[in-house]
Amino acid sequence: MHALEISDVTGEVAFALRGAPAWHGLANVNFDADEIVSTTRMLEAAKLDNWNVRLLPVSTFTPADFRFGTESYMVARTNPFDGGTDVLATVGERYRVVQNEELFAFGDAILDGGASWESAGSIKEGRKVFGSLVIPREFTLDPSGAADTTVTYLLVNTSHDGSVAVQASITPVRVVCQNTLNFALGTVKQSFKIRHTQAVGGKVAAAREALNLTYNYMDEFEVEAKALYESAINDKQWNDIITNLYPKPDKDAKGSLTKWENKIDLLNDIYFKSPTQTSIKGTAWGAVNALTERLDYFRSARAGKSESILAAASGFDPAINAEKGKILQAVKTLVAV
Repeated sequence: MHALEISDVTGEVAFALRGAPAWHGLANVNFDADEIVSTTRMLEAAKLDNWNVRLLPVSTFTPADFRFGTESYMVARTNPFDGGTDVLATVGERYRVVQNEELFAFGDAILDGGASWESAGSIKEGRKVFGSLVIPREFTLDPSGAADTTVTYLLVNTSHDGSVAVQASITPVRVVCQNTLNFALGTVKQSFKIRHTQAVGGKVAAAREALNLTYNYMDEFEVEAKALYESAINDKQWNDIITNLYPKPDKDAKGSLTKWENKIDLLNDIYFKSPTQTSIKGTAWGAVNALTERLDYFRSARAGKSESILAAASGFDPAINAEKGKILQAVKTLVAV
């Protein structure tokens, strides 16, 4: 389940991608891998342009004798597929609309136009939107051997229902399996947020400083990755890592034991058998990647909401990012990195 917004009439998808098809196999437009994709073209291809997100006073749609202490507003947009009007949420009087064009211009300005858009899309029927830019910063572990490469993206995302702030994040992604490696590292900032009660304009300089776009985050990330890759682990240590992170339940309440066994079996299959582990199995780096790969591609949707799967694999699910941080610390503790 991908949760991307799709037209019921034409089958078009509110998603566009540069390069190979995404893990969910859907895209409205696929740009060539070596193509430089501008903000305008990505917005158009992903069906994110000209939404005209706007606030409509609730009082104008209610009987004249209704009294309001404070005004509430409906967040409305122009549907990108049929031109109709969609109501996305109801918000308070302090809420500020951020157009998709503003969000993407914000991301482009942070990098001073120095990157190409990689992907963009809409989920949850237009209530959440996202896009990613490729930052010209990558590193390869053991270039003449494992040749395991991690690339860097700037991810921008927000909501049109007040649930998510305007956010920009540095997101490392391992190329061979496309799983995101979002870890909190020391005091280096990885994300920057603007509440929907604030204006986006004028925040670019602050975002650049907070995100340390002099690549401090990726410099530290590369040091961590190399240390993990150079730390060998045996099968017992691998088992200790996963059983410490996910302890066996004391009681089989509501099938919890079976669920635990299935999780452990899946992790072992990824770690020992997946082609994504071919060059890194037997290292702490391999352990981290097997654990994060399960989170991105094999877990169940939270509360039955399939958009949570896309959010996790794209790198903007705070709960999953926090769990990835927990994974990193658990592995580092075991191998004393």
